[in-house]
Amino acid sequence: MSVEHLIESWLPVIATLVIFSLLIWLANWLLFTRFKSPGNENTFARQLMMLLLTLVTVVAVVITLPISESTETQVLSLIGLVLSGLLAFSSTTIFSNLMAGAMMRFTQPFRTGDFIRVKEHFGRVTERGVFDCEVQTENRELIAIPNSLLITNSITVIRSSGTIVSVSLSLGYDIHHSKIETLLIQAAEQVGLEDPFVHITELGNFSVTYKISGLLLDVKNLLTTRSKLYSHVLDCLHDSDIEIMSPTFVSQHAGPDVERKIAPSPKIRKSEDKIVAEDIVFDKAERAEQQEKAKTELVGQLAELKQQHADAEKEQKTALEGQIKQLEEEINHLKKPSNEEEEQ
Repeated sequence: MSVEHLIESWLPVIATLVIFSLLIWLANWLLFTRFKSPGNENTFARQLMMLLLTLVTVVAVVITLPISESTETQVLSLIGLVLSGLLAFSSTTIFSNLMAGAMMRFTQPFRTGDFIRVKEHFGRVTERGVFDCEVQTENRELIAIPNSLLITNSITVIRSSGTIVSVSLSLGYDIHHSKIETLLIQAAEQVGLEDPFVHITELGNFSVTYKISGLLLDVKNLLTTRSKLYSHVLDCLHDSDIEIMSPTFVSQHAGPDVERKIAPSPKIRKSEDKIVAEDIVFDKAERAEQQEKAKTELVGQLAELKQQHADAEKEQKTALEGQIKQLEEEINHLKKPSNEEEEQ
């Protein structure tokens, strides 16, 4: 075979490689460099597009190879067999999580920044990925929960519009329940809970179990408010000379002069802590929620500007194009500051 004939036979392969290499480079620049987009789901979608483009390149190169038709068919069959094997071995994990992630995109059981509980895990959602969901716990840990686990188990979601904060405690029969209810409601109001109410949940052998509850509108301060409620319940009851009973504690009062098991009240009440626990514990979840809200707001503004651009006259279109470009840059680089903070 002559050199000219060899070059002529391999020329289509070389041309195919050059063309598709340029296409892959251009797609990579557009998807990951030029138009960045925050969110793990967007990254995966772009990676999937790059993978499909790479597979198309491989198939195109095989088709243009100077080989016989039977050999070409065998090579394509081998590629298909390898891909089928990979899909078969990974279907139980990857595709189950992928389908679960796609299902939750439609059902929207929770959003970024929401408090959720799945089995023993509790925390705020920091990221909703295609394969898993990242949750920041009360210990500031990040837990990746597979999407398949989320759709096969019940999810408790704390509504952003408000949640009920409550505490249960046992008190003796020697105090009328109306006095207890007044003090417990007073403690809930001091914390800032809306519409507090008291339930008597159990009449035990030695004590009565009360439950004070109230509506917390700012759910971001759930941990701090719950702790403050415990503290104010203790203060209100102890200041009124009421002891809190344990369900297994038997108190025998022989007379009014019997010493009660009550912690002494301090003369000076301690000031409220200036440090908010949620600011430290759920820092990433808070940033993720703020970024998603900012992105949603910017996308809405961008859509409105594009509509104005379509209806505007030629003189106004130039100014609108500048605003549109600026908003697109803000959206594309929205997550960049967050990533830098994580690296630090």
